[in-house]
Parts: sequence; structure tokens; C-alpha cells
Amino acid sequence: MVAGFKKYAARFRLSMMAKKFVPGGINLPADLINVQSVLICLPSGQRELTMVKSLLPEITRMFSNAQIYILAPPGINIYDIFPRKGYFILSPSPKHLTWSGLPKKGYIDILSEHKYDLIFDMNLDANYFAQAILLSFPKTIRVGRANLLGQPYFNLEIKTRYLRDEKNIYKSMIETVNQLIDYGHSKNNHTTS
Repeated sequence: MVAGFKKYAARFRLSMMAKKFVPGGINLPADLINVQSVLICLPSGQRELTMVKSLLPEITRMFSNAQIYILAPPGINIYDIFPRKGYFILSPSPKHLTWSGLPKKGYIDILSEHKYDLIFDMNLDANYFAQAILLSFPKTIRVGRANLLGQPYFNLEIKTRYLRDEKNIYKSMIETVNQLIDYGHSKNNHTTS
């Protein structure tokens, strides 16, 4: 019964945040070329975490000049799974969460200090905690899987031909962003030539 009230409270709070949301403009692919700080919102399933971990080197290569932050879902210990070298691991504690499981304003303020240019939401199912994070960064490029949340949560949704193949969904998301970056670099090279 209490869990139902918590979900209802979280959904209500998210709907209020979405109504007040004013998106910032993004300029693709130019903004992807200049990314200096990336936040990766991890899924909570062990299998999905392992898949995302295997793709971290590709994300690191794409954003070689950026600081990469990995945000663990509440209650999930990722320190034994994810490498610390080259990444900043963020793990919210219960004191960072509201009663309904959403991040408190103070935690959002802590995250905001890093001024993320891009947020990769690696959740393949709706996740209230990640949704609140996405709505808290209106001027950031917010990347996620198409047909999941849509606007205002994402301003770059990536549709794949894979329906249930999680690893290929993740790969497709990363490859699409990489193609946009490559296109931006080639466009810049043509204008400077």
C-alpha cells in the first residue's frame, strides 16, 4: 500500500516538474563536438549494468576530452562493477532522496555543480529517479531510447531496429551519437577548408 502511494507521489511530482519544464535550445551536431562533461544514468538491472560497462570505452573514446560521471540508481552498489579510473562515480544515499524516491533539491544542486553538457539515460524502462534528473537539466543534451519517455525528458531520442536486444539497443544509441559527432567534425572541416 505504501509503495503504491510512493509511486503515485513520484508520478505526481514528475508531472508537475514536466509542466514547469522550459527546454533550452540545442544545436546538433555542433553541441556534441564541444561536450566537456557527460553524465551517464545507469539502469538498475545487473545484466544491463554489465552491458553498459562493456560500452564505457566507446563512450570514453567519443568524449575523450570530457569528464565522465556515472550515476548509480538509488540503492545499487556499482563500486565493485564499474572502474573508478577515468570516471567519477556518483551514488545517491537515502538522505539524497525524497520519501517517494526522487532526488532532493540538494542532490540536484550537487549534480548541477558539474554543468553537464550531455546526459545519457541508459534506462530502457521508465525510471522515476532518472526522469527527475533529466528534467533538472533543461539546457543539457538529454539522450535516451526512443518510444520510452519522449519530450520533455529527452531532446535527442534514438530509435533502433532492436526491440528486446538490450546490448544492441545500447550499441545503437552510442553509434548514433558517434555518427552525429563525426558528421559535425566533417561539417566543420568543410567550412574551414
